[in-house]
Amino acid sequence: MELYQQAVDLAKNPSHARWLSPVLLAVDASLCALIILKIPYTEIDWEAYMQQVSQYLNGERDYTLIKGGTGPLVYPAAHVYIYSVLYRLTDGGKNILLAQAMFAWLYLGILTVVMACYRMAKAPPYLFPLLILSKRLHSIFLLRLFNDCFAVGFIFVTIYSYQHRIWTVGSVAYSFGVGTKMSVLLAAPAVGIVLLQALPLRRALNAAFLMAQVQITIAWPFIPVNPIGYLSRAFEFSRQFLYRWTVNWRFVDEKTFLSREFAIALAAANASFLVLFVTTRWLKPSRRSIPEFVSTLWKAPPLLLQQQTSLRVTPPFVMTSILGSMTIGLLCARSLHYQFYSYIAWSTPFLLWKSGLHPIAIYAVWAAQEWAWNVYPSSDMSSMVVVGCLLIQVLGVWWGTRTDDVDPSSLAEKRSRHHEHVQ
Repeated sequence: MELYQQAVDLAKNPSHARWLSPVLLAVDASLCALIILKIPYTEIDWEAYMQQVSQYLNGERDYTLIKGGTGPLVYPAAHVYIYSVLYRLTDGGKNILLAQAMFAWLYLGILTVVMACYRMAKAPPYLFPLLILSKRLHSIFLLRLFNDCFAVGFIFVTIYSYQHRIWTVGSVAYSFGVGTKMSVLLAAPAVGIVLLQALPLRRALNAAFLMAQVQITIAWPFIPVNPIGYLSRAFEFSRQFLYRWTVNWRFVDEKTFLSREFAIALAAANASFLVLFVTTRWLKPSRRSIPEFVSTLWKAPPLLLQQQTSLRVTPPFVMTSILGSMTIGLLCARSLHYQFYSYIAWSTPFLLWKSGLHPIAIYAVWAAQEWAWNVYPSSDMSSMVVVGCLLIQVLGVWWGTRTDDVDPSSLAEKRSRHHEHVQ
């Protein structure tokens, strides 16, 4: 019995994550080396990235004229700068092995930050092995070299910084994430809600202005030449994705997938989920309704109330809100490609835990999701599992956080009244 209790403590006591994390990192580092050495690299977008940044390095500043083998450049300017550095370090992109090694270090660096975020949120150690077991995630980083790898890194640096209340660094990191790939905008609602509750209004607005300044700065080389061209390509909201590459909506027929009605329905679902979370979960630190919260935007609350609200913006709240916002956006996305799993793989264990699921159920949902994202090409069944697992995470985290930040005396009073009613 004592051995069993020790095993349970090892699995559930967050304090053990401090020594478990470096052990898992060492194991994963060895796994990364084996993958690079034993599994052939697969060319998808790397050559196109290199072709595009070579045009930038040769002086092209009109975004609409920068093209590669897979088509025009459709990512913001931070992507161009990141891959320009990689272009120079890898002999114009020819030294693939060196590029893979750099992405392995990138992967391990981000994983270190992810584990630190989990520890700050007091996540149990039994979740941590799931952070290193994804076949698809290793493939995205080590065998495909996608720009999503950098984007997801900026997201977790943002979470880590906000958990430590380093608001300026977190805001700059978030803006660089948006400047790398537009997908990071999916976290914007939660980022805004976190800042507005953690900081006085003036400081929250300063953080927003800082993010805007970062975007203007990284775009500046292209803005004087063709500002509309830059914005339309870097943030192309109207882009149409091909049905054959979809991972999430394969079980929907192609005519429906391409229809305007389907796009509107997904946008409406996204907005509805966001309203649900804002009204019932994300404003909990302020303990205000939406009208009351909005009123504080032009009439600041007393300093003491603001400080109390700020203290309730805890590390678990920050992580749950930002990852939840990303997952809502991914659930309602018109089309997910395989590289989008980079935003999901490290979020799923945490969100399932916050959902209140039993550890066995967490591992089962994680395994089903991992299977679905490794089916190529996607099938009706795999895409249903992809959508189903995302829906479980969204609805689960909404239900699982229903009692977060509830006043203990209020909860005890409700339970007392319930017992009196039963009697």
